[in-house]
Formats: sequence, C-alpha cells, structure tokens
Amino acid sequence: MFYNLIKNIVIIVFSITVIGCDASRWNSPYDVDKAQEPILFNSFSSKPKHLDPVVSYNANEWAILSQIVEPPLQYHYFKRPYTLEPLTLEVMPSVTYLNAEGQPVSGTDSSEVAYSEYVFRLKPDIFFQPHPAFVKDETGALHFQNIPPAQLTEIETLADFKTLATRRLTAEDYVYAIKRMALIQNHSPILGTLQHYIVGLATFSEQMSDVSPSVKQLRDASIAGVIVDSETQWRIRIKGVYPQFLYWLSMNFFAPIPWEAEVFYDQAGLATKNISLDTYPVGTGAYQLVENNPNKQMRLVVNPHYNHGVYPGEGLPKDANPALLADAGKPLPFIKEVIYSLEKESVPLWNKFLQGYYDASGVSSDSFDQAVSVSSSGSLALTEEMREKGIQFLNTVEPSIFYFGFNMEDPVVGGYSEQQKKFRQAISIALNFEDYVSIFMNGRGIVAQGPIPPGIFGYETDEKAALNPWVYEWQTGRAQRKSIEVAKNLLAEAGYPNGRKPNGAPLVLYYDTAATGPDSKAQLNWYRKQFQKLGIELVIRATDYNRFQDKMRGAKAQLFSWGWNADYPDPENFLFLLNGNQSIVKTHGAGVNYANYDNAEFNRLFQQIKTMQNSPQRFALVQKMVKIVQEDAPWVWGVHPKSLALYHRWYHNVWANPLANNTLKYKRIDAELRDYSQRQWNRPTFWPMVLLFAVSVILFWPLRSAYRKRQQAVIVPKSSRN
Repeated sequence: MFYNLIKNIVIIVFSITVIGCDASRWNSPYDVDKAQEPILFNSFSSKPKHLDPVVSYNANEWAILSQIVEPPLQYHYFKRPYTLEPLTLEVMPSVTYLNAEGQPVSGTDSSEVAYSEYVFRLKPDIFFQPHPAFVKDETGALHFQNIPPAQLTEIETLADFKTLATRRLTAEDYVYAIKRMALIQNHSPILGTLQHYIVGLATFSEQMSDVSPSVKQLRDASIAGVIVDSETQWRIRIKGVYPQFLYWLSMNFFAPIPWEAEVFYDQAGLATKNISLDTYPVGTGAYQLVENNPNKQMRLVVNPHYNHGVYPGEGLPKDANPALLADAGKPLPFIKEVIYSLEKESVPLWNKFLQGYYDASGVSSDSFDQAVSVSSSGSLALTEEMREKGIQFLNTVEPSIFYFGFNMEDPVVGGYSEQQKKFRQAISIALNFEDYVSIFMNGRGIVAQGPIPPGIFGYETDEKAALNPWVYEWQTGRAQRKSIEVAKNLLAEAGYPNGRKPNGAPLVLYYDTAATGPDSKAQLNWYRKQFQKLGIELVIRATDYNRFQDKMRGAKAQLFSWGWNADYPDPENFLFLLNGNQSIVKTHGAGVNYANYDNAEFNRLFQQIKTMQNSPQRFALVQKMVKIVQEDAPWVWGVHPKSLALYHRWYHNVWANPLANNTLKYKRIDAELRDYSQRQWNRPTFWPMVLLFAVSVILFWPLRSAYRKRQQAVIVPKSSRN
C-alpha cells in the first residue's frame, strides 16, 4: 500500500515537471493565447459612472469614452504648446465676425463685433460603429425601436444583439448632441457656461426642458445660433469674441450623437437591464465598447468602419526619441482590442505589471522606491531592476498647479501696501516647496514661479526670465531660493520682527485644510515648521471637504491650499483664478478666485488678453500680468506636479499628452516580444515541490519501518509467558 502511494506521488511530480518544461504563466490572469495578439491589457480602479458624452466629465470615464466618440477637434499628439487640429473635420473651423445686424466686420479689434460664427465641414465617409440602433427592416423603419417583451427576456447585454448596422456621420448628429446638452434633465456640467456664449442656447434650454421632448421633437426644434447647412456642414454662432471656444470643441460634450441611438435606448425594457447611452455610447472613434461589466472587466474592440485617422509624422519635440515617428502616415489604430480589468488595490496591479500581464502602470507610493531612484539634483531615473526588464518611463509635467493661498480680504495676510506685500513675500520664501517636492512627492513636481504651467501658451521657458525675483535669486546658472534671513528681514519691515506683533505678542495665523487623514499629519507638521522659521505660530484648522468648501465659498479662510487642472491649454484658464471679477467676495461664492485678489491693472490686462489670439503681443501682456502677481504674492506659487508612468518595451508610441484623451489609437503592441517575456518571467518553480516530496519521504520512512515492525511482531499469549 505504501509503495503504491509513493509510486503515485512520483508519477504526479514527474508529470508536472515534464509538463512544466513547456508550460508557463500558470499565474496569468487571462488566457495566455491572448498575449500573442495585439491586445492592450490595462486596468481601472473605479467604475465609470457616466459614459453619456453630454454628461461625462471625469478622467476615469474619458479614458474609455474618448476612444469611442469623436468631437470635431482633437489635440495634436506630439506638439507643444498643446495644439488643436481637425479630428472629423476636413479643416479647422473658419470664423467670421459679425456686427449686431449679422453683417460681417473685419478684425476682432472692431468695436462693432457682436458675434463670432464658426463653420464646420465634415470629412466624407465617416461611419458610426456597428450597432443595433441602425438596423432597418424592409420598409426602412428602425428594426429595434419596439422590441417585443418576449425578445427582451433573451437580452442581457448589448452583445446579445447579433444583427448590427451602421450609417454615415452627418452634421445633424453634432447639432443633435448640442440639443441634448441643452436639456436640463440631462445635467450636462457645461450647460451653465456655454449658454452664455452660444446664441439661443439658454432660450432653447428653457423652452425644451419644460416639455421633456421626444427624439422627434428635439430633432425638429432649432437653436438660433446652431444651424445645419447640409449633411456635411453646420454653423455655431457665439456672442462676442471668445477664441477659447475652439478648446471646448475638443471635449466629448460636442461629440456627435445619432438620434437612432436615443430611440433605441429609450425602451424601458433595455433601461432595466442597464443598457443605455450611459453604459454603451455610440460613436465614430477607433474603438467600440462591447463589454461593460464595471465589477470585473470592460472591453473595447476596433471599430471596423474607422478609416479617417493616420499616425502623425511631425510635431515631435527635438529632445524626444525619433523612433516615435517610425509609424508616420500609417492608418490607425494598431491595437485591435483593449481589455480593462478591475484592480482595486495597487499592490496586485504592480505585481501583475512586473510579471508582464499589464502593459503599463502608474507608480504608487508603495512601489516608488522599487521603481524609481531620485538623484541629489531631484531628477528621476529607473532602478536597475526596472532597466533589466526593459521597462521604460514617462515623466511629464501636468498642466496644473498646486498653490498655497492668502485671503487678500483678511486684515493680517491680505492688502496691497508695501508692508503687506513684504509680509507675503517673506512667507513665500520660507515655504520651501523644493523640500516639499522632495519629501512628499518623491521628486514628482517642479516648483512654480507663477500661475501658468509648462506646455501652456504664456509659460516662459527661459528659466532666468521666468524667475520670481521676490523669492529667488539667479546664482551659478540656476534659480536659488533666497535665504531665511532675507525672509526675516522682510517680515520685520512688514511690522512683525521675529514673528511678533508691534505689542510683542506672538503672531498667530490660521491655515484651513481638508487634509484630515493620518497620512496628512506629516504634511501639516511640515507647514508648521516652515512658519516656525519666521517665529510665526501656525494653527491648523482641519475639517471635512464639504465644510472646507463652505469656508472657502464664504471667504472665511485666512490661509489655504488649493489646486487647478487645465480645462484647456490657454493662459486665460489659469489667470482667471486671480481675476478680481471672479473673487469669492464679489461673486458671493460663485467665483474661482479664492484668494480674493483684486488688482486693477491685472484685471485690465486680463480683459485685454482674454479675447486675443496667441501672438507675441499676447505673450508679452501675459508676462506683464505674471510679474504683477509675483510682486503682490496672493499665492505662494507651489508646485506643478509631474505624472510618472511605466511601460514595457513591447508597448510602442507611448507619449504623454495630458490634454488628449483619445490616444490609444496611436499605441502599438509587439505581441511576440510580450509573449516571450511573459514566458521568461513566469516559469513555474518546481524545486520546492520536489523538496517537499523528499522531506515527506524522509519523514514517512521511519514511520513506515515502525509500522511494518509492529505488523510483523509476534504476539505471545500471556499464559505462555507464565
């Protein structure tokens, strides 16, 4: 019996070992055959709430939605500063300036300009992805507009519809999307802004929202400033001159929506199965969503009708890898399928990336030291372990700013006198954000000299010219923060020597923050220590985010931290944060100027640059505005954060463009190299099993011997022993 057991174990171990000579990747989270195909494996940590283009406004939603739908414009993949280009249009929209009577006038500087009219012309033969909404019967009617209840019982997901069709993209699809945006019940987050610009949009919104129109009613209704000229051309008229309007046209809110899709999804039976425009958008993009299981997986596949995109052949910065242009002129996309898997925890995601099962990964604080080394100068590099695997990384400055603000309405930290300016300049010197970046951001950020981030028009690329002279000095070819002694002297000139009031009492300042978690304690202590260098006592007032927002909207915070991400790549989108007309006090909590900064000259220049086209003259005016706020110091300018992403050597054409969301179509996978690497990195290790078997044999052998001796022992009757 024991011999049979040993024999069976040997056979099992031998079989596993032999099979293991060819097998690998037993730990693969997906079918290993997929690794040999041009499929991108990605992840998501939270399920997208909205995929309806007129509603969706979150980054995790746009990461998927932007591959499916196409607004008229997009950002060039490579160019810096960020540059718009046609996406579904033949050329960039033409613009005509009109007077109050609708007659053309020359130039934007004319006082007669009352309207700007944009004309859009579609590329020919762009088609929507295959979808049941477009299927028609023999009479030409929509086949699936009234699905019988018996048929609905067999439908669980959109993939259960086997009959699909398509149709050509038209100008009406873009106009229909704007009409849907106007309906209050659709809760489009940009309606409140755009109804002040698009002629007739506010009136249309008020009238149509009251009646809850059907699809036919919405199609038949018209917006005064949005006109369809033909199947391939439409116009939008806006009030005044607003060049930034073009940036809105690169956002998904302006993506076309076929009316047939809304007819299809409006059926109650589909809504109960969570099949809607909010879960399965319909677009003309490079990919279509075929699986939406946010608790497990989301899957995109190539739109078979996509034929209007090619890989860019120019615009690459001089210091970039020229191999990024190797695919220039080739039709897009290269990847045939994208699989997003739900990963709620960063550690399993990181481990799967290192095993080659995810093609790219961010870098969390848990894995930072394993992935990245920081030099004494603050530059980032991959560790030896990452380089050995051929892993590469992108390190790019985000078009955003994190700043420390003063409430200019506060009698202590606010005001515009020379003494009050020196007070804020002293604190600006003391708050050493170089240390902050090193300690709390692992070097992932650059210290700001003003409100405009790199990559945005108006950002001064000459470091010496960009220098904030009130906080830094130019020494040995670089910016050097002024000493704490300079800051103390400024504080004394401001009337607070050694952090004391004129009566000798200690100066106490109050910092409001929503940072209440255990991880925030170190940061808050850091802020206290920065103020202690000046002898100032900083009192932290930490509250939950809702209470913090209430304080900010009520202008009740003395000191605070805030941040801003670019909506569009224009200096106006950052300078308006300091425009006096946007101050919380003036707008009764509706503005975005939380510092309540209000400088008349800055405000005048803002109104001037707001409607200017980019030009050397506009750049010079923006620099003048930056110099004004550098001196007034309503903010300590803080940090422009960096994003850090790692990717494997088989993942090609990877380029960071924070404002472009539809970039999957440019990426390419070397599936053969990925398959080979996965096999090398995930070979089964059998020696522990063999060792365990050997130890088991060693342990069992004495037991076997004892058992056999006991079985073979002769039992002597008690009577015979007597």
